[in-house]
Amino acid sequence: MMVPAAGNRRNALLKLVPLLFVLIWSTGFVVAKFGLPYAPPLTFLLLRFVGVLLVLLPLVLLFRAPWPHGRIRHVALAGVLLQAGYLAGVWCAIKIGMPAGLSALIVGLQPILTAFAAPLLGEFVRPRQWLGLALGLCGVGLVVANKISVIGLSGASIGLCVFALLCITAGTLYQKRYCAHFDLRTGTVIQFSASAAVILPFAIFIEGLDWHLSTVAWTPQFMAALAWSVLALSIGAIFLLFALIRRSAATSVTSLLYLTPPTTAVMAWLMFNEAFSLIGALGMLVGVIGVAFVVRK
Repeated sequence: MMVPAAGNRRNALLKLVPLLFVLIWSTGFVVAKFGLPYAPPLTFLLLRFVGVLLVLLPLVLLFRAPWPHGRIRHVALAGVLLQAGYLAGVWCAIKIGMPAGLSALIVGLQPILTAFAAPLLGEFVRPRQWLGLALGLCGVGLVVANKISVIGLSGASIGLCVFALLCITAGTLYQKRYCAHFDLRTGTVIQFSASAAVILPFAIFIEGLDWHLSTVAWTPQFMAALAWSVLALSIGAIFLLFALIRRSAATSVTSLLYLTPPTTAVMAWLMFNEAFSLIGALGMLVGVIGVAFVVRK
């Protein structure tokens, strides 16, 4: 009688994984608002990637975690797309004036792109799921509609967001197809090492990064944002994302990202007293219904 009970508890915990992922992932824009005033975006991301390696590498060596032999290049490339490409695009766009709401809406197109590419993974998107994807996109649009302002936007900021969208979509599909299963500890070390190597030269030549980190203001607010980025976002959320990619179809996983802009809007309302209208609340409800249509078996 004990085994079924344990299995039920495990299944209940697994059902909480998507919710926990959305909650943590949604703090990304909040962290950007806290941290970017004190460091250039690429420098911040480089410190974030190095911080992840300082935490995980000793654990990998201590526990002798297995390395994904024969797939290291695949794991590294997926990591560069999911980490360096996606994060650099979004953070640089916000730094040069892209509103967080509009950037969330652009990146929110990812589930649609993933659905179109699903046949490449041998996945079939059912009509009900297409309806859910459309509802989710409408929900995102309602949430951020009152926050969008295109006045003064540059082509560069829009291009950076589109670049981020393409990177996270390609990275999710690539990892699902070529390296969905690997030890999370060693795989994450590989991915963040590759991402740091890609970001480093850009931070040096574009932002003037030096060994003294003279472009960084080490305020308590910045250090708190960096610590949260390392421990919660780059380790916690990424581990949850990889677990979801293993267990679910790519379309179902990416549909959860529809819930990120509404959740971020609520966080911004609670933490920064940003306006949150009834239309925004309606958008959240529509987005949740859309995701339910996509992930329901």
